[in-house]
Amino acid sequence: MTNQEKASGDGERKWNWRIWSGFLLAVAVVPGYVLFLARFPITRNVPWASWLMFAAAGGLLWTGVRRAFANPEVYRGKIVGLILAVLSLGAVALFAYATLYASRQLPAAAGAPAVGDKAPEFALADTSGRMLSLSMLLSESMPGMQAGKPRGVVLVFYRGYW
Repeated sequence: MTNQEKASGDGERKWNWRIWSGFLLAVAVVPGYVLFLARFPITRNVPWASWLMFAAAGGLLWTGVRRAFANPEVYRGKIVGLILAVLSLGAVALFAYATLYASRQLPAAAGAPAVGDKAPEFALADTSGRMLSLSMLLSESMPGMQAGKPRGVVLVFYRGYW
């Protein structure tokens, strides 16, 4: 006896786990990005991991809803699957708005140096814990470096939206 015959014989339909897992994954992407993935530049600046999770959620929802419509006597979820798919699309739209549009509308940084401007004096710790200043990096007599060679410093600023 096939699954379809069993389901139609006793009137009990199977639980369509793909719909629910796809919905839960789609809804979990937004707080997962805010609480965890936004901490790391590789997943914050271009949220590729979040988009992959949305794609996986969409695949689960698609197969679950398709299964519910192809075999309604075996699988549940025709109505609930469509509702959860629309809610998942809302989560995708919210995430896309926040990361692709709203984050780009941040105001310009006031007082930030422009490209080519002389950097203000600063002091930071290096990887071994020694304090280094900009004037020390530009000087010709820095400890551990060859004397007499011209020095330069490249400063790179990453603007985040956290």
